[in-house]
Amino acid sequence: MARGAFIVLEGLDRSGKSTQVAKLVDRLNQTGHKARLQKFPDRTTAIGKMIDAYLQSQAELDDRAIHLFEAIKRDLANGMTIVADRYAFSGIAFSAAKGLPFTFCLNPDAGLPLPDLTLYLTVPPEVASTRGAYGVERYENLDMQTRTREQFAAVAREVQARHGEDRWVQVSAVGTIDEVEARIWELVDGALRRVDEQESDSPQTHLITEIIRNS
Repeated sequence: MARGAFIVLEGLDRSGKSTQVAKLVDRLNQTGHKARLQKFPDRTTAIGKMIDAYLQSQAELDDRAIHLFEAIKRDLANGMTIVADRYAFSGIAFSAAKGLPFTFCLNPDAGLPLPDLTLYLTVPPEVASTRGAYGVERYENLDMQTRTREQFAAVAREVQARHGEDRWVQVSAVGTIDEVEARIWELVDGALRRVDEQESDSPQTHLITEIIRNS
């Protein structure tokens, strides 16, 4: 059985990420792919804090977090394409933006699978600030968003340098929902074709830890 693809959408707040994730899952299922949404826990939630501690080698995972990671690996192996609304990259970028050393944030001793494709949605701050409910969440301010954007750029450089530019692609989120969806679909379609062409490769053979291995 062909494995599923692991697609991640990242982006700053109000980039339209969650809307596009939902539309992508629907389109995949409508076009004959088995697909599901995976919301990666925010590191401010209870389970997110446990995952964060594990990624920093400060604690072992509890059963709920282990179940999350095992479910991702199992579903991919069974041909399910997973579309994640954020992933470990967000934790790296936001943690570094808050002042933690970038190398420290990049150095979790964990076997998280590296996505086949990470799409980073971009939107200018002046556009994001006009979108509904901007400023309600804790980190929705110009200073924090600017610092986080810089850290995402650093993560992107690491991923692209070690695994190829097709693993992390920047996508403009400016325009109508349909226009952004079309940009995303073109890139996802290419990623799906690459996965289909791979006979033995799987996300488990490339780990998040490898982003900075030997650096």
